[in-house]
Amino acid sequence: MNTLELITTASVSLGGASAVQAPTAAPKEKQASKTVRKPYPNFKVIVLNDDFNTFDHVIKCLLQYIPCLTSDRAWELTNQVHFEGQAIVWVGPQEQAELYHLQLKRAGLTMAPLEAS
Repeated sequence: MNTLELITTASVSLGGASAVQAPTAAPKEKQASKTVRKPYPNFKVIVLNDDFNTFDHVIKCLLQYIPCLTSDRAWELTNQVHFEGQAIVWVGPQEQAELYHLQLKRAGLTMAPLEAS
């Protein structure tokens, strides 16, 4: 007896049904709970004015450590630091904000604590 004859014989011996199904229960209704997703907060990197860092040093540091910053924008931010006392130089995820904050602080700039926005 070959495999096909064996399968056919087994199907016939089960009353024509090729598979036995277990009874299924209706799925229980789930409570109407919605997951509310909140984005992670952004953090502000803020440079403060001081009496010992030169314009050139601040601009150089901003260009070196803040990504995608143009020299014109670095100049604007440095002027803002000087005339307004502070400037937000970068806003984004906490891990990157911590890195840029630390790098600017190590370069000698006066930094405000990281601030969630």
